[in-house]
Amino acid sequence: MKDIISSLIKSKTGLIGALIVLLIVLSMLFSPLLTSWDPNEQDIMNKFQAPVWELTEEENSDSEAPAHLLGTDQLGRDTLARILYGSRITLLVAFGGTIFGVLIGVVLGALSGYFGKWVDAVIMRLVDIQLSFPFTLLALFMAAVLGNGIRNVIIIAAISSWVRYARLVRGEFLSLKEMEYVEAIRALGGTNSRIIFRHMLPNVVSPIIVLATLELAKIILMEASLSYLGLGVPVTIPTWGRMLSEARNSITSAPWLAVFPGLMISFTVLGVNLLGDWLRDYLDPKLDV
Repeated sequence: MKDIISSLIKSKTGLIGALIVLLIVLSMLFSPLLTSWDPNEQDIMNKFQAPVWELTEEENSDSEAPAHLLGTDQLGRDTLARILYGSRITLLVAFGGTIFGVLIGVVLGALSGYFGKWVDAVIMRLVDIQLSFPFTLLALFMAAVLGNGIRNVIIIAAISSWVRYARLVRGEFLSLKEMEYVEAIRALGGTNSRIIFRHMLPNVVSPIIVLATLELAKIILMEASLSYLGLGVPVTIPTWGRMLSEARNSITSAPWLAVFPGLMISFTVLGVNLLGDWLRDYLDPKLDV
């Protein structure tokens, strides 16, 4: 842990990425403490209220007008509350989709690379078929078939991302299974499952972690895109993509409704990518970082 912290401090970009991700996670965990507003509470009388720094002195002194730090939307809902609570859904989908995608891809990739022959042929043809479809188009198709819902979005994210882990693990296993230590374990009577999961898989953990951080950012963008098109989570649940979709008709009169959720998506993806770049360098044995 000391080496990790030391390496992270030395890497300016990695440190920035870690701080951004940490702030997003803390805002998710402490959302009720950071705002007293309900993200779905409507107040039509105060709709399209500007952020506090854009209000006039007369509006600020009006005791009847509630204080909304980042303003309100077309239904009078607090923008800050919806952004904070929306981070929960975004991170839930991102981490859930990444975890299930890793599990599916690693297992299938390990089986493909270790056994080869018809097992490899079947799995790799499935990979080729899925990769022939654009990522966003595939996600939209599955969203239209499965329907709205957080669970369905996580399933879509996992199915859309497992192929990259499968190809990575397969390539690593093709070289690892020919190494002497694997042959020695096999000669000593080691079972296939023991060789795969006990001795070979730990050697490919590093590239899997690096790929997972990069895929995490893609899933965040995917969830935002689906929510923007109305195919993500239900309408009653605030998400950053949904907020962008609802801000389309008022982009000129109330630009803050699109600016703030857009910035959150951009900063989150930036932080994850910067952290992933540092992890790639830290886990590369050829580099001293």
